[in-house]
Amino acid sequence: MHHEDGPAAAKPSYTLWQLVRYMLRLGSLGFGGPVALVGYMHRDLVEDRRWISEADYKEGLALAQLAPGPLAAQLGIYLGYVHYRIRGATLAGLAFVLPSFLMVVALGWAYVRFGGLPWMQAVFYGVGAAVIGIIAMSARKLTEKSVGKDKLLWAIYLVLAVVTVVTESEIAWLFIAAGILVWLLRAPPRWPGKLQAAALTQMPLAGSLLGSVDGSVLAQVGIFFAKAGAFVFGSGLAIVPFLYGGVVTEHHWLNDKQFVDAVAVAMITPGPVVITVGFIGYLIAGLSGASVAAFATFVPCYLFTIIPAPYFKRYGRLPGVVAFVDGITAAAVGAIAGSVIVIARRSIVDLPTACIAIGTVLLLLKFRKLQEPAIIVIAAVLGLVLHPLLH
Repeated sequence: MHHEDGPAAAKPSYTLWQLVRYMLRLGSLGFGGPVALVGYMHRDLVEDRRWISEADYKEGLALAQLAPGPLAAQLGIYLGYVHYRIRGATLAGLAFVLPSFLMVVALGWAYVRFGGLPWMQAVFYGVGAAVIGIIAMSARKLTEKSVGKDKLLWAIYLVLAVVTVVTESEIAWLFIAAGILVWLLRAPPRWPGKLQAAALTQMPLAGSLLGSVDGSVLAQVGIFFAKAGAFVFGSGLAIVPFLYGGVVTEHHWLNDKQFVDAVAVAMITPGPVVITVGFIGYLIAGLSGASVAAFATFVPCYLFTIIPAPYFKRYGRLPGVVAFVDGITAAAVGAIAGSVIVIARRSIVDLPTACIAIGTVLLLLKFRKLQEPAIIVIAAVLGLVLHPLLH
């Protein structure tokens, strides 16, 4: 192993297998969504074990926020990259995603097999409502963190929230436009950056190329999820409105109820929220559908992490890059806020579900440390009790 990075990349104090074991454990037990997972990595790897330096962690986090794709998975891939380059990035990423993928496939199998059974419907009746409360709180936390008191970012946030509610889908080019807008207003380039211009003209092109290919269902699933993985910024929740637009509205692969159940499954299982794609894939085309969907979603995020990693050390703090990221993040969080309303209209069907959703919000407001799976379990029990009484 030779390092060109000088003293910063001294010999790591851990083996690659120790890191892989850590990622497997985090993927199996890491509940609480992207922000929580990113927090666990800092606590365990930077503070407790001192495997990763604070500077490397911060760089990884900034890159993960900049690049599209699921935040926590990308940070995991980057932390693998820090000392063990491509091999470390690949194994760390796989180890992080695999446990929850296997769980989602098992749940998908159970759902297809028993989905018609009253108890399964009853569980999801409660859980679906609680999920709305959880997403609403996550959206609030993300809003405070990434939009704050910034008027320009608030404007972008509100526009995207409204667009999402009205169109019930996520419009990828609006994200890019928001990034460019903030970049031009906050840190206008003194000379037209060839690199930036090239990158920005390529992105919509790639989107339209992907859109025109047609084929078997598996090919369609692969193309759609690759787009989802490539265009979703910020937290894993940002993929929800995007998926809704494609899976339900456009392709009619799932109905509303199945989609809300899929989001619920993502909340119940540990690891990245994005893994809901495995469940959706399973409902569309069995095990092969699940594998294609998960693979297609994660490949862009993996490439977006390892390809820029070496350059990011040099250019990541440029004001232009920071402004671009701020714009895209505000847009993504706005879309999440809008999607809360879209999905709530679907899964809050009566008074009990409304109460469960509101109760979830109140619990999360009162008990900051409360873990989401605990709420999901309570909601599932409530569903089992209430659903038979009402239906």
